Amino acid sequence: MAIAESTPSFRAPAEGASGEAITRISGGEVGEISARLDRLPATKAVWKLILLLSLGFFFELYDLLFTGYIAPGLVKSGILSSTTHGLFGTSGVASFIAALFSGLFIGTAACGFLADKFGRRAIFTYSLLWYVAANTIMAFQDTAFGLNLWRFISGLGIGVELITIGTYMSELAPKHLRGRAFAVCQAIGFSAVPVVAYLSYLLVPVAPFGFDGWRWVVLIGGVSALFVWYFRRNLPESPRWLASKGRVDEADAALKKLEAQVESQFGQPLPPPGPSEPVPRRASFADMWKPPYRRRTLMLIIFHIFQTVGFYGFANWVPTLLVKQGITVTSSLLYTTVIGLAAPIGPLLGYWIADRFERKHVIVAMASVNIAAGLLFSQAGSPATIVVLGVLLTLAGNIISFTYHTYQQELYPTTIRARAVGFVYSWSRLSAVFSSFVIAFVLRDFGVHGVFVFIASAMFCVILAIGLMGPRTLGKSLESISH
Repeated sequence: MAIAESTPSFRAPAEGASGEAITRISGGEVGEISARLDRLPATKAVWKLILLLSLGFFFELYDLLFTGYIAPGLVKSGILSSTTHGLFGTSGVASFIAALFSGLFIGTAACGFLADKFGRRAIFTYSLLWYVAANTIMAFQDTAFGLNLWRFISGLGIGVELITIGTYMSELAPKHLRGRAFAVCQAIGFSAVPVVAYLSYLLVPVAPFGFDGWRWVVLIGGVSALFVWYFRRNLPESPRWLASKGRVDEADAALKKLEAQVESQFGQPLPPPGPSEPVPRRASFADMWKPPYRRRTLMLIIFHIFQTVGFYGFANWVPTLLVKQGITVTSSLLYTTVIGLAAPIGPLLGYWIADRFERKHVIVAMASVNIAAGLLFSQAGSPATIVVLGVLLTLAGNIISFTYHTYQQELYPTTIRARAVGFVYSWSRLSAVFSSFVIAFVLRDFGVHGVFVFIASAMFCVILAIGLMGPRTLGKSLESISH
């Protein structure tokens, strides 16, 4: 069957009373768009879209995760201290981490609607430019206040970008490829970890041309991210989003172009679309608190409050934790560079399980690994043990990350996907704001072992929330999951 034969027909616009064209859209038309997307094979054209989004995710994670790696440099320069004098002191590393996550909280909670209103492509572009500009200004700050202020502002853009990329990815990837698409995206994204770790190892202890090394680490990420702005012109708008907005002609045109590219590479006519799934009615923010979404919303809020403690408790604090164990700044950054090499391996391993095992089961299993490896890490003394356990923690954390990024996007309908995921995801940012201060407090009074007991308790809550409340989603269309 040729593409033209499998392409559904759309209703022509009708004239409203004022003469303005009104597009009449039916649930069947939206469902047909989704069915056409879900039947696309995994060709070069489909993977190109995934790789372009993944490139954006790389620079986003670079900016998000350099916090822990430049922290020793910020302490060395005298701008911040490693611990705080009080629980909510504003001159320590904890305040720098909290400023970022405060911005992330507002960006995800209050601004997630932007991608639902203005489109995935536009917000993907402008939020990237926002946080690049903010981090560039931050690199020239010499006070704790200035540093924290601009880190907060950059966090706003990063928060919006995080939600937009995940939503964009879930809507462009066919259902049989969705888990692997997120695995590849996360593998590319988390390859930023060894990059920023190695750059920090080279630059943070020194001051090239009289300019603090941590500033170079920040600026390199910002300048490089501008390449994404250039390449983004090859990304189409999400056909699912266009159809949900009644812009069916644009959705049809964008999808026809993609179908033509896919068929050319596939070497044979595309299979006909499967039966159209019933499309949920247009939803509002209030629908998050009605069945079937209420249970999912509560589950994701609990999950995000506690998963952040485990993930960022290690990622943002490991250099500082190692220094507290008596390891030098240079050696600490060397160990974290080696550990960071494992960051993209987690999602690559996950590529082989992403569309074979239920998302919720993978999250529960990896949270268990996180608990065991973390408690052992707190007692580690030799370099080999530190690196091995650090690698295990990194692998487990990153497999959890790519899995839940896929999972949470599947649980809400297209019309509210970005704002709903933004809302539940924002709780992880709020959690990170307070947990960074709690970790600093626990580190001061109970040492490294106390920090990992705190992290293990949080990951146990993750296991309970996902294991008891999480629905199954493997192999289902986005529309069928939304019922």
